Amino acid sequence: MRSSYQGRVLNVDLTTSKIWVHLLEESYVRDYLGGRGAAAKMLWDMTGPDTKPLSKDNVIIFSPGVLTGTSAPTTGRTNVTFKSPATGGYFKSSIGGALGVAIKYAGYDHVVIRGKAKKPVYLYVSPTKVELCDASGIWGKDVKETNRLIKEQKQESELKIACIGRAGEIKSNFAAVMGTYYYAAARGGGGAVMGSKNLKALAFSTNGGSVYVADNDSFVKAAQHARDASLADSHSRTMKRFGTAATTDQMCVAGLLPTYNFSRQWLESGEENLTGQHLIDEGYLKRSSSCGTCIFGCHRYTKIDTGKFAGTYSEGPEYETFASLGANIGLTDSRYILKGNEMANDYGFDTISLGSAVSFAIESFEKGVITLKDTEGFELKWGDGETLLYLIDMIVQERGIGKLLAKGVKVASDALGKDSYKWAVQARGLDQSRVELRGAFSYALAFAINPRGPDHLMTECLAEFGSGFSKHAVDVIKKITGDEKYAFPYLEEKRAEIVSWHEDIYAVSDSLGYCAFATTAAYGVDEQVCADTFNSAVGQNLTAQQIMEAGRRIVTLERCYNLREGWSRRCDVLPWRIMNEKAVDLSPKQPVEAVMDEKRLGRMLDAYYRLNGWDPVNGFPLPDTLEKLGLGYVESHLGQKRAHAMTAELPQSCRLPSAT
Repeated sequence: MRSSYQGRVLNVDLTTSKIWVHLLEESYVRDYLGGRGAAAKMLWDMTGPDTKPLSKDNVIIFSPGVLTGTSAPTTGRTNVTFKSPATGGYFKSSIGGALGVAIKYAGYDHVVIRGKAKKPVYLYVSPTKVELCDASGIWGKDVKETNRLIKEQKQESELKIACIGRAGEIKSNFAAVMGTYYYAAARGGGGAVMGSKNLKALAFSTNGGSVYVADNDSFVKAAQHARDASLADSHSRTMKRFGTAATTDQMCVAGLLPTYNFSRQWLESGEENLTGQHLIDEGYLKRSSSCGTCIFGCHRYTKIDTGKFAGTYSEGPEYETFASLGANIGLTDSRYILKGNEMANDYGFDTISLGSAVSFAIESFEKGVITLKDTEGFELKWGDGETLLYLIDMIVQERGIGKLLAKGVKVASDALGKDSYKWAVQARGLDQSRVELRGAFSYALAFAINPRGPDHLMTECLAEFGSGFSKHAVDVIKKITGDEKYAFPYLEEKRAEIVSWHEDIYAVSDSLGYCAFATTAAYGVDEQVCADTFNSAVGQNLTAQQIMEAGRRIVTLERCYNLREGWSRRCDVLPWRIMNEKAVDLSPKQPVEAVMDEKRLGRMLDAYYRLNGWDPVNGFPLPDTLEKLGLGYVESHLGQKRAHAMTAELPQSCRLPSAT
């Protein structure tokens, strides 16, 4: 039967150079929705507690969405799934651009890489050929140069390439997988996994190919409805004009912009320089673009034409980059941020974790934990662009303190000691993305429960800001909770419902290939749209409720993966600073004390566990819950761990500050 998802898996064993294809059972699309869900099931089956993230036994799985390559709007996403060197647990990252379409046109729904090559290689894939190619002459090159050299070698200018830069080669815990030059599956250290395998790149030929759907007439109708609904959302126009950095200045005014390593929530001045409008006003914005069939076009391409950084050119900066490389180090000179962003993209670093390493280093220097000896005589300063660029170079070159910072702030803090855990803004080994959790309670709960760690890109909860964000956000909260009054970020009540809905729709959209902006930033793509496009594309007949149940199945399996690794409720925490320090700049702007303490978080966790059929004592899904979700097979792996979850030694990434 024709379908946009055939279950074809391209397998590559780098150790033996063996390449083969196998077909997945129908259950992988029916029960797990393909894409992210199917990859989670494969990771569960292919790795285990004894699998070291940087060993040849780990796998890295590239999974376009089920709808990627079709005409459904905003479906250009590709999931990259692996066991993370940063967290030691399950990790899914996502990449835009045209990579996923190229994978689908080549005839595959997943690409699974395992083993370790004896020397650097890259994988070349076309509709007629799959081969491993020598990358010895490309190893050591940055992302732009890697793309150029591979295209020259293959004499194909339109190759779609996923590669690593020098960050992946040094196996930094926040090395990204870079798509072409600028797109990134950034978080969790997927680039380090590739580097550990001596895998420099995957290159996909775009010479021909197509993706078919099961019921073309129904699909065209459903896709058009998705497009119309998305364009009607008020936030879609903002995204199109200004990108993700549309509201950085408004976040600052509201006291919700993390600054100075999350010690403050606003900037004294200059916040207007960290916006999409500023890129336009200064002439830095040269063009915008879209991923695949996207209708938002949020990607910004910027260039500095004059001055010290003339010629600096890259994608972005996104909101997270402006916040990480800018606000959170007290820097408002956009020229330095654009330069730092270019360096991060070319080296292949996650800009969130890179900025976290820089802000951690500056505060550690300020407190005397890092010295001039560690920095090779350079004085680290807040608000100083030269500090940013200097530390980026130290990290990629592994000089002085840079070698330690390249492993992330969790590892750095554990090594440095001296109470540095208090300003290492991370949990479970992942640096927190730039959301002020003490002023956004749904986000706080979502970040604590997220299998990746404290991060927004599994559960974007923008809707909780209600009318302060968009009029459609209020409607979403009303749909979830029954009353629009819960569209207020300083409430504990109904946070469990809000987070669970966002988790489920996010798992669905990731599996189908929809961009999260279409489901959890703008809201045109809802449960029914997902069901209609999915069913007509693959020949299934799931209701909107059933497709959300599949999302819950995926979320629960990802949770169980980490529980098998030794995680428990004790790991469902937030960074020490967020849990223990009152946000003094934020407190006048909200009606409750601005700290996300253990009691407040604990109450929200209890509500979340009960809502989803999890044991509130240890955070394990109950056996009955697993059976109802069709996940009974995981219980044999959890039974023993379930009994000892609250006394067993925690994985290193989850160990609380008091235990370090």
